[in-house]
Amino acid sequence: MSEFTLKTRLLAALKGEPVDKVPVCSVTQTGIVELMDTVGAPWPEAHTNPELMAKLAIANYELSGLEAVRVPYCLTVLVEAMGCEINVGTKNRQPSVTGHPYPKDLEGAAIPADLLQRGRIPAVLEAIKIIREKVGPDVPIVGGMEGPITVASDLVSVKSFMKWSIKKTDLFEQALDLANEAAIMYANAMVEAGADIIAIADPVASPDLMSPDSFKNFLQSRLQKFSASVNSVTVLHVCGNVNPILNYMADCGFEGLSVEEKIGSAKKAKEIIGDRARFVGNVSSPFTLLPGPIDKIKAEAKQALADGVDVLAPGCGIAPMTPLENIKAMVAARDEFYA
Repeated sequence: MSEFTLKTRLLAALKGEPVDKVPVCSVTQTGIVELMDTVGAPWPEAHTNPELMAKLAIANYELSGLEAVRVPYCLTVLVEAMGCEINVGTKNRQPSVTGHPYPKDLEGAAIPADLLQRGRIPAVLEAIKIIREKVGPDVPIVGGMEGPITVASDLVSVKSFMKWSIKKTDLFEQALDLANEAAIMYANAMVEAGADIIAIADPVASPDLMSPDSFKNFLQSRLQKFSASVNSVTVLHVCGNVNPILNYMADCGFEGLSVEEKIGSAKKAKEIIGDRARFVGNVSSPFTLLPGPIDKIKAEAKQALADGVDVLAPGCGIAPMTPLENIKAMVAARDEFYA
């Protein structure tokens, strides 16, 4: 077998092709306070300044050994450009959505003609270009973003979104289609800037919020359109216990499915997914990576590898207060597993 680069290995693993060892990376947020201090790229500045954004992202690859560089650090970039109000957060708290442009109806709702020039989108695209220049061609870049379901709910508010899904399905579908179109545009702009993989996090698609029937009847077709329209390998991350929708997720056309430890057995999940998608995960971010200790992190990571994960990764975004040595331990576990 030919020598793999980090990029060819990760892409092969996500496509279900044979690899020499399972890659270890994060398809979810990677900014941690310890690295912000080490390289001088703190939040919230690193959300808007492309140089700092790139610097913090590269730090987690260079200093922890994670085998991909992932930007940015939140799920608010696209929705801000679409008109949501944002609280930019603090050094250890991610940005969040505080206001919604279309909570009553979709009167006047449209994708801005200059979408890719708005808000922080130019900073993210510039950061991707800087990262590519700094890490060279052989390191994979993961462009992260809010998924189309979450974009739709942010545009209209979760409350209206839930209500419309039952009482006003025409508005509900209109919101989904608008969000999906914007998400595809932004995703492809990241690919053009140099991202090798687009990873969407779509927490609102979770069974915690939307019924499995809604997922099957309304969300699945939009996610299928997204994965088919984005010009790269794609990964779908949905938070919570996704067992009730895992079978539907596997039919959405994404190469990778990223899930939390809340699903229980990775082995069982792999059986459900079959060869429709690859399994990314699922070392617990809040309960293992954040608090440690090291031996627990290693044990959980090795269990995930034994259960057949295709890419070893945190189950969700890395908590900002996670110590660097804990992330290193997940990488070391993968190395020891193959020793």
